[in-house]
Amino acid sequence: MKMNIEFKDNYIKIGLKISYYRKLKSLTQEQLAEILDCGVSFIGQIEAPNIYKAISLDTLFKIAKALEIPPYKLLYFEE
Repeated sequence: MKMNIEFKDNYIKIGLKISYYRKLKSLTQEQLAEILDCGVSFIGQIEAPNIYKAISLDTLFKIAKALEIPPYKLLYFEE
């Protein structure tokens, strides 16, 4: 998925939030990847603070469902 560089920081923030909520649920990257039926490297790329990986809304919704949180929690950025 091609990503607009303008939103790089937002993708990084989303990844950090995914990591935060995953750890809050005491899930490993491997466990989350298994729930989502994706590769562990994909989760690692999303969560890595030095990598900005674009994800689709479908993927964001699946992650939110797996973490049992409303999707807006991954998209709300306090200024």
